[in-house]
Amino acid sequence: MLASSASGQMAALCSPSPTLPTASLLLLRRRRLRLLHPPPSAAALLLLLPARRRGRHHHRRGGVLRCDAAAASPSAGSTLENPVRRKCSPLLESALLPGGNGLTTHDWMAVPDIWRTAAEKYADRVALVDPYHEPPSELTYKQLEQEILDFSQGLRAIGVAPDEKIALFADNSCRWLVADQGIMATGAINVVRGTRSSDEELFQIYTHSESIALVVDSPQFFNRLAESFISRINARFIVLLWGEKSCLNSEVVNGIPLYDFKDITQLGRESRNTLRHSHEQGQQVVFETITPDDVATLIYTSGTSGTPKGVMLTHRNLLHQIKNLWDFVPAVPGDRFLSMLPPWHAYERASEYFIFTYGIQQVYTTVKYLKEDLQRYQPQYIVSVPLVYEILYSSIQRQISSSSTARKFVALALIKISLLYMEAKRIYEGTVLSNNPVKPSFIVYMVNWLSARIVAALLWPLHNLAKTLVYKKIHSAIGISKAGISGGGSLPMHVDKFFEAIGVKVQNGYGLTETSPVVAARRPFCNVLGTVGHPVKHTEIKVVDMETGEVLPDGSKGVVKVRGPQVMKGYYKNPSATNKVLDQEGWFDTGDIGWIAPHCPTGPSRKCGGMLVLEGRAKDTIVLTTGENVEPAEIEEAASRSDLINQIVVVGQDKRRIGALIVPNYDEVLATAKRKSILDGNNELAKDKVLNLLYDELRTWMVDCSFQIGPILIVDEPFTVDNGLLTPTLKLRRDKVTAKYHREIDALYK
Repeated sequence: MLASSASGQMAALCSPSPTLPTASLLLLRRRRLRLLHPPPSAAALLLLLPARRRGRHHHRRGGVLRCDAAAASPSAGSTLENPVRRKCSPLLESALLPGGNGLTTHDWMAVPDIWRTAAEKYADRVALVDPYHEPPSELTYKQLEQEILDFSQGLRAIGVAPDEKIALFADNSCRWLVADQGIMATGAINVVRGTRSSDEELFQIYTHSESIALVVDSPQFFNRLAESFISRINARFIVLLWGEKSCLNSEVVNGIPLYDFKDITQLGRESRNTLRHSHEQGQQVVFETITPDDVATLIYTSGTSGTPKGVMLTHRNLLHQIKNLWDFVPAVPGDRFLSMLPPWHAYERASEYFIFTYGIQQVYTTVKYLKEDLQRYQPQYIVSVPLVYEILYSSIQRQISSSSTARKFVALALIKISLLYMEAKRIYEGTVLSNNPVKPSFIVYMVNWLSARIVAALLWPLHNLAKTLVYKKIHSAIGISKAGISGGGSLPMHVDKFFEAIGVKVQNGYGLTETSPVVAARRPFCNVLGTVGHPVKHTEIKVVDMETGEVLPDGSKGVVKVRGPQVMKGYYKNPSATNKVLDQEGWFDTGDIGWIAPHCPTGPSRKCGGMLVLEGRAKDTIVLTTGENVEPAEIEEAASRSDLINQIVVVGQDKRRIGALIVPNYDEVLATAKRKSILDGNNELAKDKVLNLLYDELRTWMVDCSFQIGPILIVDEPFTVDNGLLTPTLKLRRDKVTAKYHREIDALYK
């Protein structure tokens, strides 16, 4: 069965229009920059350009425009004999285009166009606050637009041409955003990654993408990369976003020009002034508009199941997200968002682009400062991955556990009452998830509805008491007064139910890097637990049989496929991988297993119809020798509810039963052992007793699971990004874990 949004066709995008000329490369006045290696002169830069980019264009074609005007005097030495091809973001830089371009405020053809609209509507509003970099930054929308314009023109001035790749390897900050948008506005393609990736992974990404230059986060990161990475690459120049160039290891640079952030923006300001002057003098230039189908960025997948692939996302892909996410996150000017995810991650990136078009304020934070900043800034929204909500959940539980016995008893009792209240409320509101397409009888439905109403009415006073005594304090500590948006992984049901019970709305969504990324999400007014909501506008979803590929009816489990404007252009230089996941009709194979909730006009599930439910990855499915298929995510989620289990990976491919690798939470294990008086004389715990405690926990938390865990391997080393067992977005690399412990896993079954 297919699920699609109910909206009409996407509004037609405007045709390409001519934009800002970029002759500044030849008109830039000589000036001294504080560079370790001074850049070549403007004239020298012209000679470095390939002949095809220095050739004359004689006709206008599509968005290409030739501007012929009276030549400057020969003595001026700045007249172009041949025009230079450059690209610009048409709306963002329309102020420098003679006669304008005919676009209105919302005629976005490229992602950077959003900044002109935002600057006009919210000029003096604070757009972003970055308190943890040196210097701390606070920029208004107008200032942010100017920074992007300056950075973009600075890149053009040092020779960046359309469609060239520039590697942007840095972490979340305001300057990352400026660099990202500045690169896009030139018509170049940014290749993004964070500092937590290994040197070898970054080298592979840089070389595979054919990047021509590098933008790096800090001197510390640069020096880490110095010998293992920078000495092995070809780079036309390197830009440092934060810190001083004097702190860099200059021995490995080998003649590569080095710029810092201020160098580029200052160069851009001077170049833009010269550009205006050159236009007044009647220079001859050729320029093109960025088109919606141009590639905007290359994002290499996290690689949970293999070698990362370069996902080509176009401006049209990202603009679809910008224009349609408000249905799920109805932000208003002045709302505050807390940003902590890697900005190169498609989820964080699309969210940022979208929210800035509504005049919000974004505050940058880190995991280290999350708890403090939630209380300090009291954000209306936070956009994050499930792990962050699990951390908040665990933090709240620890706070309750550390209270006095009486307070702990009252808090836990009230939370249980609120959970029961919400359970009853879901029944009479029609948001109970079910894959049963059979309509319940009217009598059964009315009995259940009336019973739920009575239970909710009885529990309502105690639920309100809990708001005053317990939840009010939690809200003041974490903010999130409107919603927490969760994506990038599976949100555990117990975490979902807990936040619903205490009155913190958590909206779960679904998407992939290849879909820019959002495919579906839960709306504020219909936040059905256990689902990832309805499709985004202009998006179709179908569930097909894994073997035959036939479309399955609602309620049947199969592989999820997606079609819509947000689906990627393809994998860079990898047509075979593209053809495996993207068919000729535009359907993208997500590799995820799920089902679409059946439509029921009456009953406890009447509001769930058409919502997508996910149950794991097709490639993660464990096939036992009994022929049974096991979805490990469901089991891992259940087991992870135990305080004694820090991390767990279910194994058992081609085995008779499933087993697990468990990283224990030793603090909780010892505390439990102490309560049970099973510690030895040295206050230590034997390994067999640890195993027994873990088995007790598994039996407790997995009582409703279809499969029970057999053999257990205790792993002392946590799965982390640094040891390669988690992706930079904190997803488990199952293949890496099973490869590392394959001998131990085999031994479990002997």
